[in-house]
Parts: sequence; C-alpha cells; structure tokens
Amino acid sequence: MKRSPGVRLCATAAVSVLSLALVTGCGDDKSKGSGNTSGKDAAKPAAKTLSAAELQKLIITKGDVPGHEVGPVEGGVPDRSKVNAADAKCEPVLHAFTGIAPGAPAANTSRMATQENKAPTAKPSSPEDLTEGALKDEFSKAMDLDVTVVTLASYDGDGAERALASLQDAVKACAGGFSGEQDGEKGKFTKVAEEKSSGTGDASVAFTATDEDGEDGALPLHSEVVRHGRTLAVYTTVNIGAMMNKKPYTVSAPVVKAQAAKLT
Repeated sequence: MKRSPGVRLCATAAVSVLSLALVTGCGDDKSKGSGNTSGKDAAKPAAKTLSAAELQKLIITKGDVPGHEVGPVEGGVPDRSKVNAADAKCEPVLHAFTGIAPGAPAANTSRMATQENKAPTAKPSSPEDLTEGALKDEFSKAMDLDVTVVTLASYDGDGAERALASLQDAVKACAGGFSGEQDGEKGKFTKVAEEKSSGTGDASVAFTATDEDGEDGALPLHSEVVRHGRTLAVYTTVNIGAMMNKKPYTVSAPVVKAQAAKLT
C-alpha cells in the first residue's frame, strides 16, 4: 500500500522519538492549566533541585503504568541545539513535542510508554490478498495505541516556573502555527491551541498542534507540561491509528497519573 509522506513519517515516529519529522505530515483550565498556584502551593517549603540520578529513580518504569510497556526512548531524545523553530518564540512548543524540556534544566531524563495493542489477534491477511483500503485498515488497527514520551527535568531556583511560563506564552503567541526543523528535516504546524490539562501538580499547560495542510487532513499532536515544585514533567502522546481514522485522542491519562503519583 502506498501511504502519504505524513503517514510514513508518523509511523517512523512511533518507533523512535516524537520528532519534527512526525509533524511534517502529520486542537482551558483556568486554574491548573494557566499555571496559577494556590495559597496552599505558595505555603509549601522550598522544593529541591533533583539530580539526574534522583530523576531516574522517579521517572516511570516497567510495571508502573497498567496496560503499557515502559522503556527507553527509542532513538533517543534529540539534542536541543538541533531542534529549531523558524520563530524563536515558538521553540518551547516545538521542544515539548520532541521530548525536550523547556528552559535550562539542571538535569533531565526520559522514558517511553507504549500502550499494549488491544486489537483482535486474528491471523493477518497476506498483503497480496488485500486492497489498498483493507491494508490501510489493518495497519491503522495495529497502530491504534498511544505512544507517550515522558521527560522529567529539574531546575535551579525558580527555573521551573519560568520555563513553564515561557511555554504558556509560546502556546498563545504561536496559535497561528509555525515552522521549524530537526537535523535538516523541515516541517510545520498550522495551528496551536491550549487544551484542558490533567490538573496534576502545582501548575500545568496542555496543548495540541496540528498540520491541516497535508493530504491526510488535520493530524494533531498532544502535549502537556506539569510543574511539581522545581521539576517539570513533559508528556507528548501520538496515536497513529487514531490519526488515520480521524478519531480523537489526548495525552495518555494513565501515563500522567502514574508519573504524577511518583512525584507526589
């Protein structure tokens, strides 16, 4: 079956880091979503800046997320210097979608959580016996699962608050879309919009970015960044099967819940 560049790039991203290559083909919570803190939050003792070793003990691992396999990010998270937006103010958004924490973290670590496929395990048909439509249907069923990259980043001083604020500003400033590149691979979003966040942590922002110009139609990516004291948890989820079938999906709630529990 001949697939469009967008679908091929999305398939590549599902087995490697969520990169800008996926974007090339590939939609308000006023309290938590806007990054506000309550009086209770303000009364908390000063948070600790965690080391890389401490973050590795806190990030989700095998067995932490029911129905998911958790392991290293396949392909690794790209180097910050190699992921650039044409408009610098949009880089915090682009960085989040590639698993890179915003701002200047003192330490960080990442993992990937892949949802177990619940599709029927019937013997697949031979590609030669399938029409293009049927083959596409089988492929979309096999890929109808959430793949989530989680990055934990720790900051000195008020670095986590400032980094989250820069991301919130970028989501608003880049609502009309932006372009960028990673390792020479160029792509674009035509729209960025804030979404309702999970409500975990001290403050958070959730957002989606979409390329509406591709031949496959609008293909969205979803991300959420949550602050827990001096630590940010960055979540980015893609579901290729949902994209292909124009089904809604969001940042993986089970992954966010499991990671938040380890940071509480």
